[in-house]
Amino acid sequence: MTLPLRFATYLRDGTERYGAIIGDSIVDLSAHFAREFPTLREVIAAGALARLADTAAVRTADHRLDDVALRPPIPAPEKIICIGVNYPDRNAEYKDGQDAPKYPSMFMRTPRSFVGHGAPLVRPRASQQLDYEGELVLVIGKAGRHIAETDALDHVAAVTLCNEGTIRDWVRHAKFNVTQGKNFDATGSLGPWLVPFTGEAQIADVHLTTTVNGELRQDDRTSRLMFGFRYLINYISTFTTLVPGDVIVTGTPTGAGARFDPPRYLKPGDVIEVEASGVGVLRNGVVDEQ
Repeated sequence: MTLPLRFATYLRDGTERYGAIIGDSIVDLSAHFAREFPTLREVIAAGALARLADTAAVRTADHRLDDVALRPPIPAPEKIICIGVNYPDRNAEYKDGQDAPKYPSMFMRTPRSFVGHGAPLVRPRASQQLDYEGELVLVIGKAGRHIAETDALDHVAAVTLCNEGTIRDWVRHAKFNVTQGKNFDATGSLGPWLVPFTGEAQIADVHLTTTVNGELRQDDRTSRLMFGFRYLINYISTFTTLVPGDVIVTGTPTGAGARFDPPRYLKPGDVIEVEASGVGVLRNGVVDEQ
């Protein structure tokens, strides 16, 4: 898979940095821009990804990719908004006889509920029903409220991936919400990096897959979304102001572990890979909470 220039947040010697990934190496851009842009969130808000790319092009690599720990690309986003039931086959999985919904389902997640690429997802003491959900992610670059669908993609700065890990029995603890089961610490992942957004063609028909231990579990294309990217940005911005660094997790295909008979939940030692054409592979293992 040939990938464009990518930007990552990472840990090196206990310090969080950001940089450009070139091949199997990283150019440390925080060394040059941290005073002006403390994190990639400020880079995006300033519309400065192209400026960073120009700098990376004339610098030599500072680290090997294998020698750093990747973190979720946007530190402390103001909002992580997740869309539920956004592929037709996923809607059919519910077997409730209902037609496709008129409006998108959604919920919020906390930054603490996510780890970066390569870090293990944590199966909590409270439940053994840790599940996977591979998804494409939009990262907002320009603030807006009541954004028209025609202008919606002008507000996107980058794309990345999510494994929107879920504790299945805890999403059913209450009558009207799924918050508990979606926000256990370190149960999902974001990353591995940001790929700058170049236009609608980049995301219109992305091939999205999820494998567990090499076995294909989820396989679909973003061209089949029930609620498209333009509509989601329009709809969300009707009730909240989108700001740079906000993360929109756009929905998962059919094939999550809960839908097998019997269910096939994640267990320690499993390896999950979420892959999207033009973005890359988000890979995580699984451990039990200590």
